[in-house]
Amino acid sequence: MANYVYIATSLDGFIAASDGGLDWLEKIPNPEGSDFGYADFMSGIDAIVMGRKTFDKVLTFGSWPYDKPVYVLSKSKVNIPKELENKVKIVNGDLKKLVDQLKEVGHQNLYIDGGITIQGFLEEDLIDEMIITRVPVLLGNGLPLFGKLTRRLYFRHTRTEIFNETLIKSHYTRVRV
Repeated sequence: MANYVYIATSLDGFIAASDGGLDWLEKIPNPEGSDFGYADFMSGIDAIVMGRKTFDKVLTFGSWPYDKPVYVLSKSKVNIPKELENKVKIVNGDLKKLVDQLKEVGHQNLYIDGGITIQGFLEEDLIDEMIITRVPVLLGNGLPLFGKLTRRLYFRHTRTEIFNETLIKSHYTRVRV
């Protein structure tokens, strides 16, 4: 039972350009068409919790990329496309209670996605593992992965993988001190 972050950042710590753009990720060399371990990661996930802005961005991808239940955090009304009505649910409220409710219905391993959502889960100390892939680009500004915290959170580095002599994917596990 764990809550995971699996995300890419620029060298300067941004997960998207200021306008939410992800075009910089498309410039990653990938001659072998690798998914860089994403399918293996997703095979251990029961459900995805993402923020509304991330959901809106995913809707622009064309086809829906998830075969797991998706819970979208939003305090306002969100229009869910008809074809996703059985795949996506809008939720809000206390994050700890939400995690408990999702675990009660069998979602033991959650993929937490979206900058503000990840920051909220970190603030509530609800992230157990982070897998962060650094992409060798400096965006200069954008949407940061991390924000202010009211306390320190410690993680242990468990391993690092290098892909195409370009991407550095590091795994971190939460350490309770």
